[in-house]
Amino acid sequence: MEINTLTLEDILNISLQKGMNYSAYRTLVSQLVGQNSTTGKEKTEALANYTKLNDKRMKRWDKTVKIPEALQQKIINYPHHLSFLVLTESWCGDAAHIIPVLNKIAVLNPKIELKLVLRDDNEPLMNHFLTNGGKAIPKLIALNQDKHIQFTYGPRPKEATQLVNNYKTQHGALTPEFKEELQHWYNKNKGQAVLEDLEALLEI
Repeated sequence: MEINTLTLEDILNISLQKGMNYSAYRTLVSQLVGQNSTTGKEKTEALANYTKLNDKRMKRWDKTVKIPEALQQKIINYPHHLSFLVLTESWCGDAAHIIPVLNKIAVLNPKIELKLVLRDDNEPLMNHFLTNGGKAIPKLIALNQDKHIQFTYGPRPKEATQLVNNYKTQHGALTPEFKEELQHWYNKNKGQAVLEDLEALLEI
């Protein structure tokens, strides 16, 4: 099948079939750190360094993200089958903070499956889920049992998006200093904004 003749349904099915589970993604990122490399078409020292930093971030969140007990029970009792299909790259800082939280949700309920695909290797998929015309990641596409789209999410939690938009309105563009502040926000929030957003989107 030619790429340009594929329907969105075709693209989603292909992406789900070739998507990595979280364990495979974590292994890939760790291997890239050992090779001083990165996912994506662009291979630079800066992106390799971000991959190394993100590997540490994900290790930390794997150990420290806590889902409140009440929300845990809601997720455990969630009755529907869902596929969390996520576009990502190893160098993406937002992804390193968000994907471990999505994994924590999926681990609680076998009906929720997390699949990860790389943005630059999946342009037809990415082009269907642009944010303000850009290929912003991570991008979560939640699909029901019939592979129909239930909702999309990303590239940031709502609260972080508001911080970014406010800063852009005041200053025109994001500075390195603001990006550092955003990392501090993620570290302080400990994944709770992502959990709150997903609780609302899952309607639980």
